Amino acid sequence: MIRAAYIHIPFCEQICHYCDFNKVYLKGQPVDEYLDSLGKEMQLTLELYPAGMLDSIFVGGGTPTALNEKQLVKLCETIRACLPYNKNTEYTFEANPGDLVPEKLQILAAYGVNRISIGVQSFNDELLGKIGRTHCSDDVFTAVESAKAAGFKNISIDLIYSLPGQTPEDFEDDLRKAFSLDIVHLSAYSLIIEPKTVFYNLVQKGNMQLPDEDTEADMYEILIGEMTRNGFSHYEISNFALPGFESRHNLTYWNNEQYYGFGAGAHSYLDGVRRSNYGPLKKYREPLMQNRFPVMSETPLTKGEMMEEEMFLGLRKISGVDIARFQKKFAENPLHLFGEQLDSLEKKGLITIRDHRIMLTRKGLFLGNEVFQTFIGAV
Repeated sequence: MIRAAYIHIPFCEQICHYCDFNKVYLKGQPVDEYLDSLGKEMQLTLELYPAGMLDSIFVGGGTPTALNEKQLVKLCETIRACLPYNKNTEYTFEANPGDLVPEKLQILAAYGVNRISIGVQSFNDELLGKIGRTHCSDDVFTAVESAKAAGFKNISIDLIYSLPGQTPEDFEDDLRKAFSLDIVHLSAYSLIIEPKTVFYNLVQKGNMQLPDEDTEADMYEILIGEMTRNGFSHYEISNFALPGFESRHNLTYWNNEQYYGFGAGAHSYLDGVRRSNYGPLKKYREPLMQNRFPVMSETPLTKGEMMEEEMFLGLRKISGVDIARFQKKFAENPLHLFGEQLDSLEKKGLITIRDHRIMLTRKGLFLGNEVFQTFIGAV
């Protein structure tokens, strides 16, 4: 059963220096035509892969809230017309702090959106300037107050650490300010330098100094400690929530379950096949004008590949891989199937096996990629 849908809105008013997501400058783009194409893709997809009531909808980007009020209504109308959801569905919109004006929040609330995920990245205005963000720290506090005033209780923020010139003390200050917002969910990611970004070019030219690996590890240690002290459950490597506010949408990915992916550059996982859409707007829209799917690539997974993914995605969760669930899903015991890999990882102190679960240790949290790579090509 398909219980989750991701919808990609690729428009931004400003391109951040670290971002490699599929996005374009908003000005002069065919936004309304894109929204029409999105509706067409949803209709075609649900005819072929019907949905039950969705457990989660996530509208990301780009910046969905960069759309004007009229376009936002059109997007929400399209989603409501095409996708089955109700008041129990976790329905998330990503937002920039400066976009969350009362008028837009009222529109979102009216269409059943019940979760807001705000791209904060830092509360340090100097660092925000360095990474190409256009908001300032005060905008975050205003946005969260506005969202609460509009009735939103499920509010999440994203932070990035290991930024150029950032110290552990800077990051501690970010966390203090985050707690003062009285929110229920926080995601924090270490900066990754991706190709085709401003930061990548600066690093290549030797024009940008980043914190070293030890400093990055110190920041992650601070993150885990402070989040735990403030009552947040550490439920995935980079994600923390007050009890009951874990992201159901992201858990779909980590539980290796099926999901729709709509929009330019979006990915989906349906019927054992991973698909990715064309990224450029023109290439995305053209097939849909002829009632064809805008799919750039399709990768049917073997049972072995599915089982490998079950391991390295499931191990991202602090609760790890449930052995009984794995056996029920694949009729295979992961302890036998991956015995050699698990034995090696256990000897290195990177995983532990207890309470019928395979989990990362504290050391494994810091060396997650080493653990995950162990399972690729193992079957």
